[in-house]
Amino acid sequence: MRRSVCAGFFAWFLLLLSPAGAQEGKRPLRVATRVIPPFVIQNEGSGGQPAELTGFSVELWERIAQKMGVGFTWLPPKASVGELLGSVRAGEADIGVAAVSITAERVRDFDFSQPILEAGMQIMVRDQSPGASGLFSRLASVFSPSLLHLVGIALVLILVPAHVVWLFERRHPGGLIDVPGYRRGLAKALWWSAATLATQADEMPKSAAGRWVAVIWMFSSVVFVAYFTAQVTTSLTVEQLRSDIRSPDDLPGKRVATTAGSTAAAYLREHRCQVLEFNRIDQAYEALLDRKADAVVFDAPVLLYYAAHEGKGKVEVVGTAFQREGYGIVVPERSPYRKPIDAALLSMREDGDYQRIYDRWFGKE
Repeated sequence: MRRSVCAGFFAWFLLLLSPAGAQEGKRPLRVATRVIPPFVIQNEGSGGQPAELTGFSVELWERIAQKMGVGFTWLPPKASVGELLGSVRAGEADIGVAAVSITAERVRDFDFSQPILEAGMQIMVRDQSPGASGLFSRLASVFSPSLLHLVGIALVLILVPAHVVWLFERRHPGGLIDVPGYRRGLAKALWWSAATLATQADEMPKSAAGRWVAVIWMFSSVVFVAYFTAQVTTSLTVEQLRSDIRSPDDLPGKRVATTAGSTAAAYLREHRCQVLEFNRIDQAYEALLDRKADAVVFDAPVLLYYAAHEGKGKVEVVGTAFQREGYGIVVPERSPYRKPIDAALLSMREDGDYQRIYDRWFGKE
């Protein structure tokens, strides 16, 4: 009897020393995350219910916590990986779970679990298929804000010689303006001015002053049309060069969007790209679709998920994954939870739990 009591006390003592046992009677673990499909997806709650989190990393962590026998609570999602790491560093969170790349720089400040996924970065561009790059798409790329500004200037320039010619010709016998009234007369003068700009005018003013105006306007039109043509040609050429992105070698000099503080941002700066950094990856998607960016570089699984769902028919992922890296669960340095997390991960790989979760979010291929 005494021996069984001692054995039971010893088992209870060991349980207290373990992370799961030490947590009993205390607060649940605080887990920081950030929304980044398909790793972490936030579904809006209905009927006043709080929002729910799902996704590969969420489901994986829930199973790990179950195997460890620990309770936990999700903190409000952070806006970026930098904020997530800052939360763990400051002690606000005990664990960080999302799609956190394991890098040499981060390992100096944090501990990581074994990789939960091996992947890398990939490039996403606007859809270049024939259906997506038709006339409307080409016109949208040609008529940039700067070219629309030139069109506005042309409209204003047309008004000036039209009014001057109307003023000189309206009372000249047999003049260009042979219709009475300001509106009708100006309409004809505007037609002449626009036709002259397009080098298609078939009439000329009859008064001496009107002819001088016509000569000056004709030379001005030649210069303006030449400049406008050059701008359109440049825009078409630049657009063609920007759309020809198929590998990392095509990125230097291009406008590339990604998230602030990410490994992708560091890679792009090292390779002389024009880096556009955003707090959230969906803002990078918007910059690409709005033609403010030529490409998006980010974690391959994230881009593939977006291209197959919200971005289907709008974007395409090109090339193969590069800059291979692993994603891990992040904890503070010397955290007692790192080894139990690794043990739970190994157990899940052995019993098939990890593969079932992986297949559910990434497919069997």
